[in-house]
Parts: sequence; structure tokens; C-alpha cells
Amino acid sequence: MVENTIETWHKIIETRDAAGLENILAENVVFHSPVVHTPQEGKEITKLYLIAALYVFNNDSFKYLREIISGNNAFLEFSTVIEGITVNGVDMITWGADGRITDFKVMLRPLKAINLIHRMMGEMLQKVKPG
Repeated sequence: MVENTIETWHKIIETRDAAGLENILAENVVFHSPVVHTPQEGKEITKLYLIAALYVFNNDSFKYLREIISGNNAFLEFSTVIEGITVNGVDMITWGADGRITDFKVMLRPLKAINLIHRMMGEMLQKVKPG
């Protein structure tokens, strides 16, 4: 059981601890990427996307700007600079009674940032995919 989902999420981000994802994600978690048309269903594929994101987004300029938490939903606005482009986005996170994340949606802006992230996430997913 995850005691405080968003606190745990912040620790994973701060420490860049991909192993921490194992305990915070529900088996049936659904991940909604800003650059993939269909939802990605299941813990393993969601872990791959989030591990890739830890490398692509989480640099020295990454910071959460504000967060809104209501019940078992959180909206976390973030900003980061990648290759000179300011990326602004929102992580929308929902978790179950056990504290494990059941739904994770990422929204991004501007279009130039979306195109950059599409390229970089594709490259990183090729590196982190098993096999």
C-alpha cells in the first residue's frame, strides 16, 4: 500500500528512482501519452513510458509549478527546458484506495515542445525496451 501517492511520486522524481515505480503503479494502470493516439494499458508498458520520461523530462530545469489535489486525483503542472525549448505540461494522476496509480495522463504545450518530446521519447523508448 502506498501511504501518500503524490509524496511518493515526488520522491521518485527527485531521486530519479525508476525502481520506485514498481510499488506505486497498479497492475491495470492506464497511461495516456501526449504523443501516442491510444491509451497504453498495463503496468509494464506504463513503467517503460515513465522511465523514458524520467530521462527525457527530468533534467536540472524540471520543476512542478503547482498542484491541485482533490480526493484521489491530482493535477501537477510542470515546466522544463529541453534543447532550448520550454516545455509546459500537466500530469493528471488518479489512484485507487491502495494508493497505487490507476490512470496517468500527460498533456503538453506548445506544439514545438510536443514535436521535440515525440522524437526524444521515441528514441528513449527504444533504449529502455526490454529485449
